[in-house]
Amino acid sequence: MISRALGPEFGGSIGFLFFVANILACGLYVTGFVEAVLDSFGPKGSMISDGGAYLPLDDKEWYKYLYSSVVLFFCLAICMIGGSMFAKTLIVIFMITVVCTLSVYISIFAKSERKLIQNPRIDMLDKRNESCANHTFYTGLSGTTFKDNFYEHYGRDYITHDKMDFATVFSILFSSVTGILNGANMSGELKDPSKAIPKGTLSAVTFTFGTYFILMVLVGASCDRCLLLNDYLFLQSINLWKPFILIGIFAATLSAALGNLIGASRILQALANDELFWFVLRPATKVTRGGNPYIAVLISWFLVQIVLLVGSLNAIAPAASVFFLLSYAAVNLACLALELASAPNFRPTFNIFTWHTCVLGMIGSMVMCFLVSPMYSSIAIIAMLLLVILLHFKSVPSEWGSISQALIFHQVRKYLLMLDPRKAHIKYWRPQILLMVAHPRQACELIHFINDIKKGGLFIVGHVKIGSLDKFDYDPVQTEYPQWMSLIDKLKVKAFAELTLANTVSEGLAHLIRLSGLGGMKPNTVCLGFYDDSKPVDSLVKCMRRKRRFFSSEEINSSNDVDMMFDNLPIRSERSHKHQSPSDYVKMIYDSLKLQKNVCICRHFNQLDKSIILKSTTEYYIDVWPLNLFRPYTASIFDDTCLFMLQLACILDMVPGWKSKTYLRVMLCTNNEGVAGKNVETKLDKVLKTFRIPAKIQPISLDLGESYKDLSEDEDHQMTLYKSIPEHIVQKINTRIKECSKKTAVTFMYLPRPPQDTTGQLEYLLSLTALTNDLPPTVLVHGLNPVISTTL
Repeated sequence: MISRALGPEFGGSIGFLFFVANILACGLYVTGFVEAVLDSFGPKGSMISDGGAYLPLDDKEWYKYLYSSVVLFFCLAICMIGGSMFAKTLIVIFMITVVCTLSVYISIFAKSERKLIQNPRIDMLDKRNESCANHTFYTGLSGTTFKDNFYEHYGRDYITHDKMDFATVFSILFSSVTGILNGANMSGELKDPSKAIPKGTLSAVTFTFGTYFILMVLVGASCDRCLLLNDYLFLQSINLWKPFILIGIFAATLSAALGNLIGASRILQALANDELFWFVLRPATKVTRGGNPYIAVLISWFLVQIVLLVGSLNAIAPAASVFFLLSYAAVNLACLALELASAPNFRPTFNIFTWHTCVLGMIGSMVMCFLVSPMYSSIAIIAMLLLVILLHFKSVPSEWGSISQALIFHQVRKYLLMLDPRKAHIKYWRPQILLMVAHPRQACELIHFINDIKKGGLFIVGHVKIGSLDKFDYDPVQTEYPQWMSLIDKLKVKAFAELTLANTVSEGLAHLIRLSGLGGMKPNTVCLGFYDDSKPVDSLVKCMRRKRRFFSSEEINSSNDVDMMFDNLPIRSERSHKHQSPSDYVKMIYDSLKLQKNVCICRHFNQLDKSIILKSTTEYYIDVWPLNLFRPYTASIFDDTCLFMLQLACILDMVPGWKSKTYLRVMLCTNNEGVAGKNVETKLDKVLKTFRIPAKIQPISLDLGESYKDLSEDEDHQMTLYKSIPEHIVQKINTRIKECSKKTAVTFMYLPRPPQDTTGQLEYLLSLTALTNDLPPTVLVHGLNPVISTTL
């Protein structure tokens, strides 16, 4: 039940604690049964006359263990027969218990005279209680006696000699009412659990409360404190027929032991059926023809047999109570979570509860846990948390859903409504990136890189499937979407997947730019791979081998394994036809800028091996070229694109791993010499200090001949636009950049706006290709708005 509500991690861990609680409780009741037998039929027993025979108890502890084992074996025999036998036995035991309880009520009303109760075990009493030894009186119903017993006055347990307090007494009494979930434990064997469990549980709780309350009042008003303190079987001495008490104790403890033993076996079976603990619990799934989990019963019996070695009811009670209280707190938490999640399908047939009662129940259970035993409570909670972590790393597949998803949805919706894009401020700007991917298995390194530079922002992996919905009998996007999500999981990146169907890639890109994200979380930057003829390489196998998950049984040996896992995501064939022309590709850049999105064009990221950088003993650089190389005079101008490049490079340099192995370097390119060149360097240094960017300035001379100088003297001062320059100059610039990039990990360069005409677009793409040929992984950047602030 808890697994279905809170998820397998919490359900498995809390279910384990609940199983342990039932094991401890079964041992508790068996021990209580045997203690009652020995107090009655052992040496100086209340049912043994002077000189009469009694149960042997020469070696007290081992004889006690022997008797406990016999009783437990009897319980095992009943549970092995099955749930029907247990139910029939329980009805008989219940009737016997009711009769014996009524005999106590009748006896107290029937006996009204004051009487001294002799304690045959007086030599067992603690010396600190000897003042009460000869003053153990039954007074009959008396207001004075009730008044004397009304307030607390704790003594010592005459068996363990431990000082009693509220928490200890509570733990012992609480263990008498832990059968509240026995009905839920046997829900699989009930005809109509939804009706039987609430009716049966509430009836049982009401009946039990009434029984204990009446008994408490009658005993408190008829027995003095010394009698209550020094004789745990005093009811035998005041009953009309002494054996009634003994029979009642036997019936109550035996029924409770049976309930906990069969409950523990059913919980163990449920844990095994859900496969939460691998193959360890697989034997517990075996059942008889009648559905009785006999292996789970045997395992539970064996564990109870170990608990019996403790030997004392009062020693077992605190541990059992703590584990039960934690289980009850979890049940309250499950109900609270379902109530807060407001799931439409949460329509319980029993709905007389509110979140207030859930909170009170949960807090009350947790408080009492630590009052009963801080040590046991701490151990149980630590064990639960370790199991939660273990099951989380195991990645338990759940088909029944998890309340965490409902709660997350509820909270995310709430905070998304509060995230107002109109209140966005440059101080808190962060990149929110839409990365367009055609063939994800060839772009793993790029996906990881974008994950590094998102700085806690939104990261969407977008894909456009070419086609028209009219040509399909189904939605082809929905069939591929699960594999895209699985791919993101395998790559361990914090990203969303967004897919769309369109007639062209540029049309699909417009869909994704407008519709991806939600509310204030929408992409502000579009990232594209480069349009070239590079050889397709499947990088997914390498990434998955390098990032195998802890506790994962998954083994990736070849690309064939990946093909089977991602059959809808094949790699691109070298002979395959591209879905877009060069002009269409450039138009995607133009449209993205037109839709007011920053643009990043990424090339050569199939060469990026982050593991080599992280393991290297030499330093690498993150290079920033803050000028439009097609307009060389712009070296002294720092527009929004330059600052956007610096921001992205600075973010990358802040990422763990990159931060320790790379250094940020700003390349200052100018043909100016002397004072003018120094002024540009001073200006750039001031910009870096103003924005607190820890970068080294590297002056670079681009002495590329007179024709490049002529470009520097161009009067067209539109820095963001592309300007055609001769191919040989572009090649020289490329060569100069390569000379400066021998230890460069990533290069950020200025991306000019593309031209609108088709002829100019083709030339634009060819120029970008020539400019970035054979460079390290390169990001061509164009920014539209300010992204850096000095106020933080």
